[in-house]
Parts: sequence; structure tokens; C-alpha cells
Amino acid sequence: MELFKPEFGLVFWMFIAFLALFLVLAKWGWPAIIEMMDSRADLIDKGVAYAQEAKAQLDSAKEEAAKLLAEARNQQADILRDAAKMKSEIVEAARAEAQVEARKVAEAAQLSIDQARKESEHQLRQEVNAFALMIAEQVLRKNMQDDAAQRQLVDRLLSEVEKKN
Repeated sequence: MELFKPEFGLVFWMFIAFLALFLVLAKWGWPAIIEMMDSRADLIDKGVAYAQEAKAQLDSAKEEAAKLLAEARNQQADILRDAAKMKSEIVEAARAEAQVEARKVAEAAQLSIDQARKESEHQLRQEVNAFALMIAEQVLRKNMQDDAAQRQLVDRLLSEVEKKN
């Protein structure tokens, strides 16, 4: 039970040791600890300020990136619209040029066909005339074998010539 009932000398020396320790800590320990705590608090405050500043910069960078992305999309849409317009203009120009060329080719073909038709008609007429002359010659030779038929033909031709004059 002596542990529960300390003697006066023990309490006195414990108090003196406590007081000495308290004075040493108050003189050199507490100011160093407080100074370290203050510097640590300043460092934490600076870190928080830096983090807030970095967050603000990140937010502004995100906004700027979003603006640039929107602007890029608008430019892309404009470029695509211009490309589509240019494509349709080129297609229309090519179509018009092709129609003009097709019309020229059709006209040239029609002209060639007309010329070929005229040539074939001329050739056909020449052949028909040649055949008609050949047939007429053969008919006349057959009919003109006797003198009476020749005289009758000459008389008839002369009478026709006289009627016309």
C-alpha cells in the first residue's frame, strides 16, 4: 500500500523534477515545437493555396479546351459544308459539260447518219437507174427486133415531142 500513499519527500522531489522539466521545455522545447507547427501550418496553407490555384488553372484550362474543341468542331462543320458545296458544284459542272459533250456527239452522229443515208440513197438510185436502164435496154431489144415495132415507137415519140412544143 505504500504505492498509494507516497511520502512527502517523494512528492516534493517529483514536483521539483516536474518544475525543472517544465521550465526547460518552456524555455527551449515549446518555442521550437510551436515554431515547427507554425511553419508546418504555413506549408499546409501554401499547399492548399497552390492546390486551389492549380484547380482554378485546371478549370480554366478545361473551359479553354472546351471552347477550342467547340470552335474546332464549328470549323470542321464549316469545312465539311464548304466541301459538300464544292463537290456539288463540281458534279453539276461535270454534268453540264457531259451533257454539252453528249449533245455534240449526238449531233455529230446524226450528221454522220444523215450523210451515210444520203450516200446510200444516192448509191441505191444509181443502182436502180443502172438496173432500170439495163431492163429497159433488154425490153427495147426484145420489142425492137422487128421493124414495125421500131417504127411505131419512133412515131409515138415524135408525136409526144410535137405535143409538148
